[in-house]
Amino acid sequence: MTSIADIIRIPFGYMLEFLYNFSGNYGLALILFGIAIKLILLPVSAKSKKSMMKMSRMAPRVKALEAKYGDDKTKYQMEVMKLYKKEGVSTTGGCLWAFVPLLILIPLYQVIREPMVYMMHLSREEATEIVNVISHHVNLGSNSYYHQLAAASYLGEYVNEVKAAVPALANVDLSPINFSFLGVNLGKIPTWQFWTLTGWAEIGLFLMPVISAASQWFSMVVMQKFNASVATNNRGEQDNDAASAVNQSMKTMNFIMPIMSLWIGFSMPAGMSVYWITQGLFGLVQEFFLTKHYRKVYDAEDEIRRQEYAEEEAREAEKERLRAERRAKLGDVADPNTSKKKLAAKEKAERANQVEGKLTAEQKEALRLAKEKADEERHFSGIEDRPYCRGRAYQPQRYGRNTSEPILEEE
Repeated sequence: MTSIADIIRIPFGYMLEFLYNFSGNYGLALILFGIAIKLILLPVSAKSKKSMMKMSRMAPRVKALEAKYGDDKTKYQMEVMKLYKKEGVSTTGGCLWAFVPLLILIPLYQVIREPMVYMMHLSREEATEIVNVISHHVNLGSNSYYHQLAAASYLGEYVNEVKAAVPALANVDLSPINFSFLGVNLGKIPTWQFWTLTGWAEIGLFLMPVISAASQWFSMVVMQKFNASVATNNRGEQDNDAASAVNQSMKTMNFIMPIMSLWIGFSMPAGMSVYWITQGLFGLVQEFFLTKHYRKVYDAEDEIRRQEYAEEEAREAEKERLRAERRAKLGDVADPNTSKKKLAAKEKAERANQVEGKLTAEQKEALRLAKEKADEERHFSGIEDRPYCRGRAYQPQRYGRNTSEPILEEE
């Protein structure tokens, strides 16, 4: 009976069978399978890469928001979310897409564990009968979960016994699967007890999970360095401090992925480690080209930022030069914060003093007397009938009569 999971497992089985027949080697088939999966998931990887690079790129601006709203955590979180929304960045997008390759492991594990069902396309009942026949001749191990995997390599030796015991398979090609790769049986599960190892076959099995974990760790470190290279501030300059803060927050991932890879390697057949190593190494190549692609876009943006910042600096320098000229013209005591009206009034007064300085004593005395007379005749409000009204909004006709007319008393 076909399960929902077989919708993925069956295509994987046909794919792995094709690659095995094409390469003639089970290990090479797994390597090619890993590369094919990477290529199929390239759009997903590109989306994850873009999201993670954007988060690293905005690290300086997030750091500036932290400095501005550090005491108000709620306001800080709101501003960060606004920034992410404006830039179209998902806070979980990069991490979630990074776990997609892990989801591929689940169906692939079943395909590797049951090669007779998914690579040889036999029913589970037929596969069980074959395992029972071969188990009478060969010790398939204590873990019955992997008996089908172990029995697949002995089909060539006991094909006649199998066909005699299972007549339905009399006309079926039961070619054995060769799990040997670089002198290591990829159908076996490595042991972590390295002190018990003897010979290359066992040592090679032990090294598979170790190399797998190391490739994952190295891939994560390189990926973070690539992402940090695009962290720039508003000036278009690289901000290493902000990038380091982002990498520090993702430091946990540097341990989770390798540890998970190590656990998978020592819990499952070595073929899984071959696939995992391929994912890690090919992932480095993919990281390089994706980073190079997005760097072209971000470098162009940084160049625009640098030009805008240079233009802004030039404008500020020109303003400062004009202010310096004005201060030099008005004197060193001039306050740079003085308003334009006060500066204009000061300039007018200085010009008047300069003109007055050129007058003779008689002219100065005449000018003084003229000013005193004008002050005596001048009304505070500018209205003759109300000389002491200081309000600017005064109107003589406000109450229906001219206030300049005398009030007549009733007889």
